[in-house]
Amino acid sequence: MLKKIVLLIIAATLVGLFFHFNLNQLLTLDGLKGSMEQFSQLRQESPVLVIGGFFALYVAVTALSLPGAAILTIASGALFGIVEGLIIASFASSIGATLAFLVSRYLLRDSIKQRFPERLAAIDAGIEKEGGFYLFTLRLVPIFPFFLINMLMGVTAFKSWTFYWVSQVGMFLGTFVYVNAGTQLAQIDSLSNILSFNLIVSFALLGLFPLIAKAIVNMIKKRRVYSNWTKPTKFDRNMIVIGAGAGGLVTSYIAAAVKAKVTLIEAGEMGGDCLNYGCVPSKAIIKSAKIAEQIRNAHHYGLEDSTPEFSFKKVMTRVHQVVADIAPHDSVERYTNLGVDVVKGYGKLIDPWTVEITYPDGNTTRLTARSIVIATGARPFVPPLPGIEEVGYVTSDTLWDEFAKLDTAPQKLVVLGGDSIGSELAQSFARLGSQVTQVEMAERIMIKEDLEVSEFATQALRNSGVNILTSHQALRCELREGKKYLIVKHQEQELALEYDQLLCAVGRSARLSGYGLEELGIETNRTIQTNEYLETLYPNIYAAGDIVEAISIYPCGSTSRLVRCSKWTIWAPEKV
Repeated sequence: MLKKIVLLIIAATLVGLFFHFNLNQLLTLDGLKGSMEQFSQLRQESPVLVIGGFFALYVAVTALSLPGAAILTIASGALFGIVEGLIIASFASSIGATLAFLVSRYLLRDSIKQRFPERLAAIDAGIEKEGGFYLFTLRLVPIFPFFLINMLMGVTAFKSWTFYWVSQVGMFLGTFVYVNAGTQLAQIDSLSNILSFNLIVSFALLGLFPLIAKAIVNMIKKRRVYSNWTKPTKFDRNMIVIGAGAGGLVTSYIAAAVKAKVTLIEAGEMGGDCLNYGCVPSKAIIKSAKIAEQIRNAHHYGLEDSTPEFSFKKVMTRVHQVVADIAPHDSVERYTNLGVDVVKGYGKLIDPWTVEITYPDGNTTRLTARSIVIATGARPFVPPLPGIEEVGYVTSDTLWDEFAKLDTAPQKLVVLGGDSIGSELAQSFARLGSQVTQVEMAERIMIKEDLEVSEFATQALRNSGVNILTSHQALRCELREGKKYLIVKHQEQELALEYDQLLCAVGRSARLSGYGLEELGIETNRTIQTNEYLETLYPNIYAAGDIVEAISIYPCGSTSRLVRCSKWTIWAPEKV
């Protein structure tokens, strides 16, 4: 501990002396140009001393994380020329950065490790695996200040020698650009020299350096991820899209519109979740339920309240008719006419450019494409409650067909889940005559929304007759004397909820298995990780929709950044 205190005192003293003697004034462009003549004279008299002193100053400034390292790099070019200046700046900056790295490790790592052992262990594991590449990337494209990188890397288990040589290599190109700019700066002795060709080129390189560096990093990344694969010499398609939901349809349509040769693969229904199970049917039944509620509360419009008379079977028939009316817009025929090659079957990635298609009859074929888009959507998540399979349940996907078989709305409906899907369906069926109990494990429904939204939705649902049970944990399903029950726990007490139908609406999980993602090394932990351009690990393979960003928070089938649906629809008559 005493050694650390002494080291801190020495560092603080050096920093104080630096500012006390106004050395920071020398590390500016004006200070640099003002001392050029004097420096040249000193160099002629004592070249070794001057070079050694400059080198030591550069190392000290970098090691102490003082401002002015960039100016010193330019100064090395102005004072020593391109070759000698590049050697001095390159080694001095790397040595200084390594010293800062070691000081940070000595002063900070032990205390941080004691305070956050698990987090630091996870970081150390990542550093051991990819630390060299990450550091190289940061050195090449300085997103963060170099002094901050030195300190943060020192806290990790990064090897000192690796830190040094990666820094040396990673900073070389940037050092060259700055040193080269410095050589041109030294040549400015009149106004006419300001517009010299060499000076313009030097500072143009300085401005373009971040873009050049980023291109180099991307090239290195591509070489790494594609190193184990052989790229086809020619391609069957420009693009292959797997999944004909909202994201896949829009992607394939736009590709065809710009005359790309695109194949769209879909194993199920065209239109995906949004058309068949989400946006369209849910909004259709919400409309019917809303009108029924308006009839009950006609006094809001100056009319007499009345009890709506309707056939539940006709309501469900209308829902299916609405889907059928919209289906032609997402049909195979329409997209074929738009120029999309639509294939019914299952698509699986074989390599970064090849997709194997399995047709319904079991036959297979393979197609290659420059770009592949995965838009396979999501499915309802069914919690593994004991007895749930034996007792039975419906989801937001299956209820439309199951409820269409009923003459009346389920007398007792339990909705498991308090987010948007469960809330809007709970309200709709309550308005259509069901006794609805909504069960939510969290302390309030719509937990992902602001408190005000959650409270408003809660009141609207209760006004519609929904019995909301928050802070209730579902334990199991049971069948007692021919009756179905959901057993929940609240404040350490169990409660049995009788139901005719159980609607599981606790969330949606991305469809990730069976598409060859794991074999290609694309991580599939709940969703696929992409960058801001929706690129996966492989830059030519994209992902869009529920498989990228959405689990359980939207009532519609798509949460693609290409196509979004409204988040939720809860209608309160007193607000209309």
